[in-house]
Amino acid sequence: MRDSRPLLLDTLFDDTDLLRNVQQRAIALIKLNKAVKALLPKQLHEFCRVANYRQGILVLEVANASWLTLLRYEQQTLLSTLRGEILPSLVSIDIKINPKLSTNKQTAENLVHRYIPESTKDEMPMRQLSEQSAKQLKELAARSPKRLREKLERLAALAGERVNQRNKP
Repeated sequence: MRDSRPLLLDTLFDDTDLLRNVQQRAIALIKLNKAVKALLPKQLHEFCRVANYRQGILVLEVANASWLTLLRYEQQTLLSTLRGEILPSLVSIDIKINPKLSTNKQTAENLVHRYIPESTKDEMPMRQLSEQSAKQLKELAARSPKRLREKLERLAALAGERVNQRNKP
């Protein structure tokens, strides 16, 4: 069993061998991640990454169950290719779901740019808050706790901005 007691940060910097080992392991995982992504379908690149490799088990993380299912279809091919070319000691691939991979703002923006043609982006109607809805939000804000009140008032102000933009010459 490994020694998993917490260490002072100073001990990491004093022990150069330990720090060097951590750095080498990180570099190895980054290289392995690049190699694995090169073998995966392109749509999986942003939603999958290598989390760890230990005792012959490669641990991959995916953003959600949909990507997990897609990766499971590729698992045997990936396993045999990695064994043959990169990791002869690879025994199996373990896949975990990490929702933080899907919350990346840049990833969401990339999806919008990838699947919605530029010509239709300008034609897409923007959702607008009606003046009546804004009035109801303000009434609700008056009866709400401070934090919720501030958020509701900011939301209601969006309708006011739209009205002001419409009235500008």
